[in-house]
Amino acid sequence: MTEVSKDRQSGRTIPGYSFTKDGKKVSDEQIKEWISELICGDGFPYGYRKLTMSLREDFNLIINHKKVYRLCKEMNILRPQRRIVSKHPKHLAKVDTVDAPNQLWKMNIKYGYIAGTDEFFFQLSVIDVYDRFIIDYHLGLSCTAKDACRILKNAVAIRGLGKGMQLPKIRTDNGPQFISKLFGDTVEGLGIVHERIPVKTPNMNAHIESFHSILADECYNRYEFVSFMEAYAVINEYMRYYNKRRRHGSIKYMAPNRFYEAFMNNTVCIKAFSA
Repeated sequence: MTEVSKDRQSGRTIPGYSFTKDGKKVSDEQIKEWISELICGDGFPYGYRKLTMSLREDFNLIINHKKVYRLCKEMNILRPQRRIVSKHPKHLAKVDTVDAPNQLWKMNIKYGYIAGTDEFFFQLSVIDVYDRFIIDYHLGLSCTAKDACRILKNAVAIRGLGKGMQLPKIRTDNGPQFISKLFGDTVEGLGIVHERIPVKTPNMNAHIESFHSILADECYNRYEFVSFMEAYAVINEYMRYYNKRRRHGSIKYMAPNRFYEAFMNNTVCIKAFSA
Protein backbone atom coordinates (compact mmCIF):
# COMPACT_ATOMS: atom_id res chain seq x y z
CA MET A 1 0.00 0.00 0.00
CA THR A 2 1.40 3.38 -0.94
CA GLU A 3 1.85 6.24 1.51
CA VAL A 4 -0.91 8.24 -0.19
CA SER A 5 -3.46 5.45 0.17
CA LYS A 6 -2.56 5.08 3.84
CA ASP A 7 -3.26 8.76 4.41
CA ARG A 8 -6.60 8.46 2.70
CA GLN A 9 -7.51 5.39 4.68
CA SER A 10 -6.63 7.05 7.98
CA GLY A 11 -8.74 10.08 7.09
CA ARG A 12 -6.40 12.98 7.68
CA THR A 13 -7.98 15.97 9.42
CA ILE A 14 -8.44 18.94 7.11
CA PRO A 15 -6.31 21.71 8.66
CA GLY A 16 -8.69 24.54 7.78
CA TYR A 17 -6.03 26.91 6.48
CA SER A 18 -3.34 27.49 3.87
CA PHE A 19 -0.19 29.61 3.78
CA THR A 20 0.91 32.57 1.69
CA LYS A 21 4.33 32.54 0.07
CA ASP A 22 5.65 34.74 2.89
CA GLY A 23 4.50 32.26 5.54
CA LYS A 24 1.26 33.91 6.71
CA LYS A 25 -1.49 31.48 7.73
CA VAL A 26 -4.85 32.14 6.00
CA SER A 27 -8.09 30.47 7.09
CA ASP A 28 -10.31 28.59 4.67
CA GLU A 29 -13.09 31.09 5.40
CA GLN A 30 -10.85 33.94 4.22
CA ILE A 31 -10.00 31.94 1.09
CA LYS A 32 -13.72 31.43 0.44
CA GLU A 33 -14.20 35.18 0.69
CA TRP A 34 -11.44 35.73 -1.87
CA ILE A 35 -13.06 33.15 -4.16
CA SER A 36 -16.37 35.01 -3.83
CA GLU A 37 -14.66 38.26 -4.78
CA LEU A 38 -13.11 36.63 -7.84
CA ILE A 39 -16.33 35.07 -9.13
CA CYS A 40 -18.25 38.32 -8.57
CA GLY A 41 -15.85 40.15 -10.87
CA ASP A 42 -17.15 41.08 -14.29
CA GLY A 43 -16.91 38.06 -16.56
CA PHE A 44 -14.62 36.02 -14.33
CA PRO A 45 -14.97 32.28 -15.01
CA TYR A 46 -16.01 29.91 -12.24
CA GLY A 47 -13.54 27.15 -13.21
CA TYR A 48 -11.71 25.98 -10.10
CA ARG A 49 -8.41 25.61 -11.95
CA LYS A 50 -8.49 29.24 -13.09
CA LEU A 51 -9.55 30.28 -9.60
CA THR A 52 -6.51 28.40 -8.28
CA MET A 53 -4.16 30.41 -10.49
CA SER A 54 -5.83 33.68 -9.49
CA LEU A 55 -5.53 32.85 -5.78
CA ARG A 56 -1.85 32.15 -6.29
CA GLU A 57 -1.16 35.31 -8.28
CA ASP A 58 -3.58 37.82 -6.76
CA PHE A 59 -3.31 36.76 -3.11
CA ASN A 60 0.18 35.18 -3.02
CA LEU A 61 -1.40 31.95 -1.76
CA ILE A 62 0.15 28.48 -1.77
CA ILE A 63 -2.80 26.29 -2.76
CA ASN A 64 -3.55 23.47 -5.19
CA HIS A 65 -6.53 22.95 -7.46
CA LYS A 66 -7.86 20.03 -5.37
CA LYS A 67 -8.36 22.26 -2.34
CA VAL A 68 -9.94 25.00 -4.44
CA TYR A 69 -12.34 22.40 -5.87
CA ARG A 70 -13.28 21.30 -2.34
CA LEU A 71 -13.88 24.88 -1.18
CA CYS A 72 -15.96 25.65 -4.28
CA LYS A 73 -18.01 22.51 -3.65
CA GLU A 74 -18.61 23.57 -0.03
CA MET A 75 -19.75 26.98 -1.32
CA ASN A 76 -22.01 25.31 -3.91
CA ILE A 77 -20.56 27.33 -6.80
CA LEU A 78 -19.29 24.62 -9.15
CA ARG A 79 -20.39 24.65 -12.80
CA PRO A 80 -23.95 23.20 -12.49
CA GLN A 81 -24.89 25.94 -10.00
CA ARG A 82 -23.77 28.70 -12.37
CA ARG A 83 -26.97 28.30 -14.40
CA ILE A 84 -29.13 29.26 -11.42
CA VAL A 85 -30.27 32.87 -11.59
CA SER A 86 -30.58 34.60 -8.23
CA LYS A 87 -33.99 36.03 -7.49
CA HIS A 88 -32.35 38.88 -5.59
CA PRO A 89 -31.03 41.71 -7.79
CA LYS A 90 -27.47 42.83 -7.09
CA HIS A 91 -27.20 46.45 -5.92
CA LEU A 92 -23.72 47.86 -6.42
CA ALA A 93 -22.67 50.27 -3.69
CA LYS A 94 -22.39 53.93 -4.59
CA VAL A 95 -21.32 56.95 -2.57
CA ASP A 96 -24.11 58.28 -0.33
CA THR A 97 -24.47 61.43 1.77
CA VAL A 98 -24.99 60.56 5.43
CA ASP A 99 -26.30 63.11 7.95
CA ALA A 100 -27.92 61.00 10.70
CA PRO A 101 -27.80 57.55 12.31
CA ASN A 102 -29.62 54.59 10.75
CA GLN A 103 -29.05 55.70 7.16
CA LEU A 104 -26.07 53.52 6.22
CA TRP A 105 -24.75 50.48 8.05
CA LYS A 106 -21.75 48.43 7.03
CA MET A 107 -21.12 44.78 7.87
CA ASN A 108 -17.98 42.71 7.54
CA ILE A 109 -15.94 39.90 9.08
CA LYS A 110 -12.64 40.05 10.96
CA TYR A 111 -10.53 36.92 11.38
CA GLY A 112 -8.51 36.24 14.52
CA TYR A 113 -6.11 33.49 15.56
CA ILE A 114 -6.04 31.33 18.70
CA ALA A 115 -2.43 30.32 19.27
CA GLY A 116 -3.25 27.80 21.98
CA THR A 117 -5.50 25.66 19.79
CA ASP A 118 -4.21 26.60 16.30
CA GLU A 119 -7.71 27.72 15.28
CA PHE A 120 -9.24 30.79 13.71
CA PHE A 121 -12.20 32.67 15.12
CA PHE A 122 -14.52 35.10 13.41
CA GLN A 123 -16.03 38.42 14.39
CA LEU A 124 -18.84 39.77 12.25
CA SER A 125 -19.85 43.32 13.14
CA VAL A 126 -22.44 45.90 12.06
CA ILE A 127 -21.37 49.56 12.28
CA ASP A 128 -23.47 52.68 11.82
CA VAL A 129 -21.21 54.95 9.77
CA TYR A 130 -22.63 58.16 11.28
CA ASP A 131 -22.24 57.46 14.99
CA ARG A 132 -19.53 54.72 14.70
CA PHE A 133 -21.55 52.49 17.03
CA ILE A 134 -21.09 48.71 16.65
CA ILE A 135 -24.78 47.89 16.92
CA ASP A 136 -24.29 44.13 17.20
CA TYR A 137 -21.63 41.53 16.50
CA HIS A 138 -21.04 37.78 16.31
CA LEU A 139 -18.05 35.93 17.76
CA GLY A 140 -17.54 32.27 16.92
CA LEU A 141 -15.34 29.52 15.57
CA SER A 142 -17.41 29.73 12.39
CA CYS A 143 -19.41 32.46 10.70
CA THR A 144 -22.26 31.48 8.41
CA ALA A 145 -25.00 33.23 6.47
CA LYS A 146 -27.32 32.29 9.33
CA ASP A 147 -25.10 34.23 11.75
CA ALA A 148 -25.07 37.25 9.45
CA CYS A 149 -28.88 37.19 9.24
CA ARG A 150 -29.23 36.90 13.01
CA ILE A 151 -26.89 39.83 13.67
CA LEU A 152 -28.65 42.03 11.13
CA LYS A 153 -32.07 41.24 12.63
CA ASN A 154 -30.70 41.98 16.11
CA ALA A 155 -29.30 45.32 14.94
CA VAL A 156 -32.68 46.35 13.53
CA ALA A 157 -34.35 45.41 16.83
CA ILE A 158 -31.71 47.17 18.96
CA ARG A 159 -32.28 50.41 17.06
CA GLY A 160 -36.07 50.02 17.39
CA LEU A 161 -36.65 49.98 13.65
CA GLY A 162 -39.44 48.23 11.78
CA LYS A 163 -41.56 48.19 8.67
CA GLY A 164 -43.09 51.54 7.83
CA MET A 165 -40.01 53.36 9.17
CA GLN A 166 -37.02 54.64 7.24
CA LEU A 167 -34.57 51.76 7.28
CA PRO A 168 -30.82 51.89 6.69
CA LYS A 169 -29.00 50.49 3.71
CA ILE A 170 -26.66 47.65 4.60
CA ARG A 171 -23.35 47.55 2.72
CA THR A 172 -21.09 44.49 2.56
CA ASP A 173 -18.37 42.97 0.45
CA ASN A 174 -18.94 39.85 -1.66
CA GLY A 175 -18.22 37.30 1.04
CA PRO A 176 -20.10 33.98 0.83
CA GLN A 177 -22.28 34.88 3.83
CA PHE A 178 -23.54 38.00 2.06
CA ILE A 179 -24.15 36.60 -1.42
CA SER A 180 -26.16 33.68 -0.05
CA LYS A 181 -29.84 33.16 -0.79
CA LEU A 182 -30.59 33.18 2.95
CA PHE A 183 -29.08 36.63 3.43
CA GLY A 184 -30.90 37.91 0.34
CA ASP A 185 -34.19 36.57 1.66
CA THR A 186 -33.53 38.15 5.05
CA VAL A 187 -32.79 41.68 3.83
CA GLU A 188 -35.79 41.48 1.51
CA GLY A 189 -38.01 40.40 4.40
CA LEU A 190 -36.74 43.24 6.56
CA GLY A 191 -37.29 45.77 3.77
CA ILE A 192 -33.63 46.75 3.72
CA VAL A 193 -31.61 47.54 0.60
CA HIS A 194 -28.42 45.45 0.48
CA GLU A 195 -25.49 47.02 -1.37
CA ARG A 196 -22.38 45.04 -2.31
CA ILE A 197 -19.14 46.81 -3.03
CA PRO A 198 -17.45 46.25 -6.40
CA VAL A 199 -14.59 43.76 -6.37
CA LYS A 200 -11.29 45.13 -5.01
CA THR A 201 -12.79 48.41 -3.71
CA PRO A 202 -12.31 48.13 0.09
CA ASN A 203 -12.49 51.94 0.31
CA MET A 204 -16.25 51.58 -0.26
CA ASN A 205 -16.34 49.79 3.11
CA ALA A 206 -13.91 52.19 4.77
CA HIS A 207 -15.75 52.65 8.08
CA ILE A 208 -15.94 48.97 8.98
CA GLU A 209 -12.38 48.43 7.72
CA SER A 210 -11.23 51.31 9.93
CA PHE A 211 -12.97 49.71 12.90
CA HIS A 212 -11.23 46.42 12.13
CA SER A 213 -7.89 48.23 12.10
CA ILE A 214 -8.65 49.72 15.52
CA LEU A 215 -9.83 46.34 16.80
CA ALA A 216 -6.64 44.61 15.64
CA ASP A 217 -4.34 47.31 17.03
CA GLU A 218 -6.04 47.80 20.40
CA CYS A 219 -7.28 44.26 21.09
CA TYR A 220 -6.32 41.32 18.85
CA ASN A 221 -2.63 42.18 18.53
CA ARG A 222 -2.15 42.72 22.25
CA TYR A 223 -2.95 39.12 23.17
CA GLU A 224 -1.84 35.63 22.29
CA PHE A 225 -5.09 33.81 22.94
CA VAL A 226 -4.78 30.32 24.41
CA SER A 227 -8.45 29.37 23.93
CA PHE A 228 -11.62 30.59 22.29
CA MET A 229 -13.13 31.29 25.70
CA GLU A 230 -10.26 33.66 26.50
CA ALA A 231 -10.65 35.41 23.14
CA TYR A 232 -14.42 35.64 23.69
CA ALA A 233 -14.05 37.24 27.13
CA VAL A 234 -11.32 39.69 26.10
CA ILE A 235 -13.10 40.83 22.93
CA ASN A 236 -16.47 41.26 24.63
CA GLU A 237 -14.84 43.48 27.25
CA TYR A 238 -13.12 45.49 24.50
CA MET A 239 -16.40 45.93 22.64
CA ARG A 240 -18.02 47.37 25.77
CA TYR A 241 -15.10 49.78 26.03
CA TYR A 242 -15.29 50.69 22.33
CA ASN A 243 -19.00 51.52 22.34
CA LYS A 244 -19.27 53.14 25.75
CA ARG A 245 -15.92 54.72 26.57
CA ARG A 246 -13.59 55.02 23.57
CA ARG A 247 -13.59 58.58 22.24
CA HIS A 248 -13.64 59.29 18.50
CA GLY A 249 -12.36 62.51 16.99
CA SER A 250 -14.87 62.25 14.14
CA ILE A 251 -17.85 62.40 16.56
CA LYS A 252 -16.73 65.32 18.71
CA TYR A 253 -14.43 63.17 20.85
CA MET A 254 -17.37 61.31 22.31
CA ALA A 255 -17.93 57.57 22.69
CA PRO A 256 -20.35 56.12 20.09
CA ASN A 257 -23.05 55.29 22.65
CA ARG A 258 -22.98 58.77 24.17
CA PHE A 259 -22.93 60.47 20.76
CA TYR A 260 -25.90 58.45 19.51
CA GLU A 261 -27.95 59.28 22.61
CA ALA A 262 -27.03 62.96 22.36
CA PHE A 263 -27.98 63.07 18.69
CA MET A 264 -31.33 61.44 19.35
CA ASN A 265 -31.93 64.08 22.05
CA ASN A 266 -31.04 66.86 19.55
CA THR A 267 -28.10 68.08 21.61
CA VAL A 268 -25.30 67.29 19.16
CA CYS A 269 -24.67 66.64 15.47
CA ILE A 270 -21.85 66.58 12.94
CA LYS A 271 -21.74 67.74 9.33
CA ALA A 272 -23.07 65.51 6.59
CA PHE A 273 -20.37 63.51 4.82
CA SER A 274 -19.99 61.11 1.92
CA ALA A 275 -19.63 57.41 2.61
